[in-house]
Amino acid sequence: MTIRLIVVDDDPLVRAGLALMLGGAEDLEIVGEGADGSEAAALVDEHAPDVVLMDIRMPVVDGLSATEALRRRPDAPEVVVLTTFHADEQVLRALRAGAAGFVLKDTPPAEIVAAVRRVAAGDPVLSPAVTRQLMSHVADSAPESRKGAAARRIDSLAEREREVAVAVGRGRSNAEIASTLYMSVPTVKTHVSRILAKLGLNNRVQIALLVHDAGLLDGREPT
Repeated sequence: MTIRLIVVDDDPLVRAGLALMLGGAEDLEIVGEGADGSEAAALVDEHAPDVVLMDIRMPVVDGLSATEALRRRPDAPEVVVLTTFHADEQVLRALRAGAAGFVLKDTPPAEIVAAVRRVAAGDPVLSPAVTRQLMSHVADSAPESRKGAAARRIDSLAEREREVAVAVGRGRSNAEIASTLYMSVPTVKTHVSRILAKLGLNNRVQIALLVHDAGLLDGREPT
């Protein structure tokens, strides 16, 4: 199955470079390009892409606002944020809005192709561990208000679901969670699916962000 892509970036050279590197993959097709976030919604309406590669900084409507608008749609495509920064508050906000991850613009072509394939398959393109590293380098402008809201949402989970959520936040894989919490991998997957559904989240990255915001990663990590 061909993965349909839209690239939104205000730099024509970046768009051309992405088209060149992604066009070489037989299962990827760039069906539309935009020069600003204001064009994203119309492009999605016209081309119905599976994945949108979105620049974070654009002059009229930035990638953050465009991502938030796209992810509110009932037929929302997956969004991967393009950035030149490893640690950036805007990247975190895009992840909280439902972006499946981010890639640096100087990422090797093969890794960008792999990232697109992973997102199209429903997997985030960065692990919770990478998300935690990102969060540790970015100051949170409203930690107390966000912590309270996140804690209330986490409190809606059953005890076992909460344990799984914290393990996801610590960057553990399903197999590692199964070993640590003495359950099967299919059971872990079931718990993760229930957590996503209960909390209205899109992916494991958002679970990790919520657990971090609730202050549940402050204690010593269990072995």
